[in-house]
Amino acid sequence: MTTTYRTRPIKRPRRTKDEIMNIKFAIYDLLEAEHPMTVRQVFYRLVSAGVVDKTEAQYKSTVCRLLTEMRLQHSEDPIDALLNPVPTIPYGWIADNTRWMRKPVTFSGTDAALKRTAELYRRNLWDDADAYVEIWLEKEALAGVLIPETVEYDVPLMVTRGYPSLSFVAEAAKVIGNKDKPAFLYYFGDRDPSGDDIPRHIEERLAELAPWA
Repeated sequence: MTTTYRTRPIKRPRRTKDEIMNIKFAIYDLLEAEHPMTVRQVFYRLVSAGVVDKTEAQYKSTVCRLLTEMRLQHSEDPIDALLNPVPTIPYGWIADNTRWMRKPVTFSGTDAALKRTAELYRRNLWDDADAYVEIWLEKEALAGVLIPETVEYDVPLMVTRGYPSLSFVAEAAKVIGNKDKPAFLYYFGDRDPSGDDIPRHIEERLAELAPWA
């Protein structure tokens, strides 16, 4: 008689209440110092700090769940905040760049339109520069870290979400080709096989689509 044993998934020990609380405090400290962030961005920062493991399970069952709890439990009443020993976060500390509303810009009159135009006017800092610069980023979750710097220096931020599509690179090649000046692209990505290979892919595609640039 042969006995067959089925493999069973390895059960990971559940975190204690104290361990969960420590993660919540780590989340609060992170977001208090720098917000807003996306959920995925919070996850990557916690991984870098050694708070959680870099697994999809940790992302969904730990980070997503705790961020939901911490927002639902948050109160704008300062008295409630003082009485609550559990760290919570305002809704505005978490950004969701995947869902947004489309609506044309409208004004109540020409005066309001002219005032808004004057407020938004900003001279192109790179018109007289001898080169054209772009920043390329693999992960959208990290865009919030770079946007303040790229906005300040008027540099385009190109988020590829992994390997960029042909349409994305073709549009970039068209822009670069029309600049009639040397172009410098700086890439930020993961130090893994795909992250290391994406710059090669981008460079080869751009050379094919804009050989004159």
